[in-house]
Formats: sequence, C-alpha cells, structure tokens
Amino acid sequence: MNRAAGQSEPVEPLREIAAKKGRIYGGAALQSVLSKDTEYARIFARQCGILVPEGELKWGSLRPSPTTYNFAPADWLLSYTKANRMLMRGHTLVWYQSLPKWFDGYVNQGNAKQMLQDHIATVVGHFSGNMHSWDVVNEILYPEDKIQGGWRNTPWLKLLGPGHIEMAFRLAAQADPHALLVWNENHIEDESYGHENKRRIWLMQLQALLAKKVPIGGIGIQSHLVGGQGQVGGPKFRQFLTDVSNLGLKILITELDVQDTGFVADPKQRDVQVADVYDRYLNAVLQNRSTIAVLTWGLSDQYSWLNTFVPRSDGLLARPLPFDASFQPTLAYYATRRAFQSANPI
Repeated sequence: MNRAAGQSEPVEPLREIAAKKGRIYGGAALQSVLSKDTEYARIFARQCGILVPEGELKWGSLRPSPTTYNFAPADWLLSYTKANRMLMRGHTLVWYQSLPKWFDGYVNQGNAKQMLQDHIATVVGHFSGNMHSWDVVNEILYPEDKIQGGWRNTPWLKLLGPGHIEMAFRLAAQADPHALLVWNENHIEDESYGHENKRRIWLMQLQALLAKKVPIGGIGIQSHLVGGQGQVGGPKFRQFLTDVSNLGLKILITELDVQDTGFVADPKQRDVQVADVYDRYLNAVLQNRSTIAVLTWGLSDQYSWLNTFVPRSDGLLARPLPFDASFQPTLAYYATRRAFQSANPI
C-alpha cells in the first residue's frame, strides 16, 4: 500500500466541521479492517463522528443459525466508537439481501412472524441505549416489481405481507425507545422519471404509516451516486426533501459515494469529476435543515466496496471517497467540507 511513513492527514476533521452546523459526519466501516489497520482506525475516528457497521449487523453475518447470534464483531465496533467519542447506528433489521443460508429452508409462513419479532427484540435490545439510529427497513420499495403499493417482492413481503413494515418499527421502538428509527432507500436522488416515481410512492407510504402513528423518525437516502449519470440534487429532489421535512421526519444521507467507472482514468481529472458530484449533491441536501447526518460508505478508497462489486474496466482503483488509498484527502473531502461550511445551521 502506498502510504507515506508516519504521515497523517493535515486537514480539519469533518466531524468537527459538521458539528459546527449541528450536523453529524461519519462513515461505514468493517470491524475486520479497523481491528487490523490501526492507522486507518485512527484516521477514521478523527474524521468521523458516527460509525455504521458495513455488514456486521446484517442477518447473514449476525445469525449463524436460527437460534444463535454472533454479536462479537459489532460489540467490538461499539467499544471502538465509545473509546473515540463517536456515535453508532445500526444497519439493518429488515432487508431482502444478506440473509443466512439457512433462511429459505427454515423460515416459512408459520414461523416468519415469530422469527422477525425475536430478531428485532434481541438485536435492538442488545444495543438498547447505545445506538443513535437504526435502519429498520432497507430497500423495500421497487415499483418495477409492479406490486400494489410499490413494494419490492421480498421474502418478508411474501411471508408476512406489507404489515411487517409497521410491525418492525413498533417492535424496534419497544426494544429501544431512544433510537431514531429510519426507513432506508436507494435510487431516489436524480431527476429521472424512475427516481421521481419512487419518491412519490415513498412519500405516499410514509404519509400512510405516519397517519397510523407508526414510530418512523426519519428516512435514510443511500446516495450511491453514479458519476456522469443523472442530475443529482435537482429541483424535484429538493422538493421531496422539503416534503419529508414537512412530515416532521429527519433526513440522513446514509451510504454516500460516487461510482467513477464512467469517468476518465487520470486520477487528478477523475477527482475533479467526483468532487463535482459531491458539490452538487451535498449542497442540495445540506440546505435542508432536517438533514442531520451525512455518512459516506467508507472513508478511504482503499477499502471501498466498489473495487470489488463495481470495479473499473481499466483495473484502476476507484476513487469514490474523501480519502485516497494512502489516507490523504481527495477533492471529495474538500467538497464535503465546503458543503458543511455553507450549510444552514440546525
């Protein structure tokens, strides 16, 4: 790894810049990385005011069998955040992916409700009083599946129907009445018809659940942005943020990064292109006073999920995050800093 020996990032921590405006900056991380790379763990704690486990709280990692839980990696992360005066948030209680191998052969209509109830009570209860927020449900809308209500055709929907969403929020609130409970979604950030349609459906479903006093406290907008595709932070998206704010909900940017597969190879030029996306998007979301947090999905390009799941065709390392593989600030760092500095205070 190309890191200058003993060199540290000579920049102001984003967590402090955000805090001056009443906001929170943070990122996703893996226990397996932070526990081994001490320099990265130091920089992550210096820059981030909140951490979300990248995978340790998903069913596939947390549930080795139908009757057992492996809390050790997430507990390590909680200790790390406490030692570094950071917050922690949970991701995620209900999702159609990252289910354990035993799920399909074990969970059925006869036991699904009890399984979900036990899971939420146990997991949220385990961390009760220590979590800033939970992604209670994740990616449950997908209008392309053409199901009434815009729901995604997930195992949970098949087993329990749309009522499992209300149930999940109520159970989470019972297990930890102090955590902010969040509905996390993707593909709603640009001005295309598909994104606008999903925003419309999401707002409708939020209104319906809030009318029933379901304890939803906020929405999470994933924000895995694709560089060069779509206009992000446009007027229709901003109106959606206003509409959500008018419902009394908080807004969190939960998984921000910029996929650079469509950008040039030259790292300097590519950094300019990536930073431009950060500039436009964060200036839009941070003008809304209900946006309380921005989390990037990782902090350093070295550990970005994009290098594995969406690699560049030229084999070059992706550059989607505020710090490069040598843990030096990229132009995305400076774009994020500017956006916080110009944000409306809350």
